[in-house]
Amino acid sequence: MRFTERFGLADAVSREAVDAALAAIAADLTPLEGRPRPDMVIAIGETSANLAAVAHRLNRYGPDAVHGIVVDVSEVNRQTEMYRRRSADLRHEIAGLQPARAEVILAGACIVHTILTLAVQDAVTVSDRGLRHGVAAERFGS
Repeated sequence: MRFTERFGLADAVSREAVDAALAAIAADLTPLEGRPRPDMVIAIGETSANLAAVAHRLNRYGPDAVHGIVVDVSEVNRQTEMYRRRSADLRHEIAGLQPARAEVILAGACIVHTILTLAVQDAVTVSDRGLRHGVAAERFGS
């Protein structure tokens, strides 16, 4: 929400506004720089679930419908550009996008893009399970 408000990303914006948001997000994530490259990036939460749902134009959202979907950086970029060009009202028309995410999805897509860039990865795997599921799987097996 902070980046949405700071850069006016709730509605259609210029490419320069998105570039400024990407630079600010990267600045906030500088602690990730210099770390070993991860084997993969797994994302949890509504932003990643919505990116997956939009990528597959899902009309009905369900946890199992998005869990495990891989969204590559070109799709994140495609969606970023699509959201950049549309107001929140017009974003409501996008298949797969939950209406409550229309105002914040552009900032979320920018964050995902920046994480992929810093992690030197070309895709993110979406998990509709929470962090606690990962902890339990690690502790007790899958």
